[in-house]
Amino acid sequence: MKLYIKYMVSLRCKMFVKDELQKLGLNCVSLELGMVEIHDQSTEEQIELLTKNLKKGGLELLDNKKQILVEKIKNVIVEMVHYADELPKTNDSDYISEKLGYDYTYLSNTFSEVKGTTIQQYIILHKIERAKELLLYDELTLTEIAWKLHYSSVAHLSNQFKKVTGLTPTYFKELKHKREKNLENL
Repeated sequence: MKLYIKYMVSLRCKMFVKDELQKLGLNCVSLELGMVEIHDQSTEEQIELLTKNLKKGGLELLDNKKQILVEKIKNVIVEMVHYADELPKTNDSDYISEKLGYDYTYLSNTFSEVKGTTIQQYIILHKIERAKELLLYDELTLTEIAWKLHYSSVAHLSNQFKKVTGLTPTYFKELKHKREKNLENL
């Protein structure tokens, strides 16, 4: 039996779900971001308890087909932007469509209907979050970050970064250094 879980987007979430399944005596066959497969011997009571326990942890069991599809799309994007060593060589729409086995137009329309935003806007938000992480790690130059996230140029990354955050990447990085200096002076 496959269960789809909303807001399950990190390794910590996966560990939480696995622990909750074990507490209820449910054996996990596979566990991925947004989805867990368990043996079919689960009872309604176990599923109700799992639903309740997941809610306490900020997660939600899904049963609506459109919501499930949107969660799958979100999880593909999160994996693509945050966990892959490199972004796919194909364009985002082809990658997502291929990964989920649906026509991109259908995926895009469903996502927009449920989330009220486009898939592309969601990807941009995640790319900017990833850029912020990479800037804070201070291991890569802005040029390397732009290349890693498949931006056509540093200017393109900088423009999107400023649209989303209100700050330039350079100023964002300077804020980190200012905070560090302020902490040292305490």
